[in-house]
Amino acid sequence: MQELIALATHLADEAGIIAREYFRQPFDIQRKADQSPVTIADQSIEARLREILQRDRPQDSILGEEFDNIQGTSNLTWVIDPIDGTKSFMMGRPTFGTLIALCEDSKPILGIIDQPISNERWIGAKGHPTTLNGVPIQTRKNVTLDTAVMASTTPEMFDTPIYERFGKHRFAWGSDCYAYGLLASGHVDLILEDDLKPFDFAALSPIIEGAGGLIRDWQGNPLTLTSKGQVIALGDPALWNATHAHLTEA
Repeated sequence: MQELIALATHLADEAGIIAREYFRQPFDIQRKADQSPVTIADQSIEARLREILQRDRPQDSILGEEFDNIQGTSNLTWVIDPIDGTKSFMMGRPTFGTLIALCEDSKPILGIIDQPISNERWIGAKGHPTTLNGVPIQTRKNVTLDTAVMASTTPEMFDTPIYERFGKHRFAWGSDCYAYGLLASGHVDLILEDDLKPFDFAALSPIIEGAGGLIRDWQGNPLTLTSKGQVIALGDPALWNATHAHLTEA
């Protein structure tokens, strides 16, 4: 695992170099088929990380947001979101991050959230405590649903306003993957999201769980590459029953 962590860390270093080069600089913005934005920074980062992985780990598969999947021969898959929070990146707000995950048989075993502007890097790996810049961290415990600090990316990701069951005005909106790092560090207690893709959530599981938290789909199942993208992250696993009851109430 240490060798894989070292490689993932190198990937994050390379991604950060490119992200800082383009951050708050003029660049063209393109639109994908779903009208979501993509920048040259997104594409350049993913291309560079794929280049390194194909050189150093040619046997592994690669799943990324910007380019076609690469099927390897091993049971390991690298999952890349070069800039999670492209809109934040476009407006010069440093709450975006690069997400790098490694999955074994579709189950995340290693994850990195890297924020290259504030120089914050969360690393989680199976069998290891989660760290922020090398220092072990823990989620916040002994929180009730009434006092929990809640976050989500945008209300637009939900087909129905299910978040209103928790109180719409209790959510801090717009932090993308950065909110998960804050949850792992004990500053956020609950994150509720819908319609995520594997490259949005694969890196998050080892980070949250290695810090003592819980991250599941809305039915309570561990996240895998085949999960539907409905995600709940909790700093205190004891909040699960109350949280799930809100989601399933008639």
